[in-house]
Amino acid sequence: MPEAAPTPTLRERVMASVEALKAENPVLIDVEGLTTITDAMIVCTGTSSRHVTAIAENVIHDAKAAGIRPLGVEGLSESEWVLVDLGDVVLHVMQAQTRALYQLEKLWDLGPQDTASSDTARG
Repeated sequence: MPEAAPTPTLRERVMASVEALKAENPVLIDVEGLTTITDAMIVCTGTSSRHVTAIAENVIHDAKAAGIRPLGVEGLSESEWVLVDLGDVVLHVMQAQTRALYQLEKLWDLGPQDTASSDTARG
């Protein structure tokens, strides 16, 4: 009997869903251990308000089809920045100017911590 394919994780489902609608520059940010809000954030860009809406609605549809109900959806009426809260994954779909302004990737990019320079700074 052939082995069943592994069930995709929520992160994989959301990434596949945004990529299916040609979202630009999708980025997965692992925030597990950094916040209690969620384990991962996915940030992507839509080329217009219609594209942003379509991407968010596609993710919502795919999540519901997999038995996952969004905990919240914000911003669909304006479609400049739509947030879809799926619990373990929070999706941010933004228009390019909004993404450039808020730079969520930089906010969560803590990078390697240089303890030597911070110790020196303390004197």
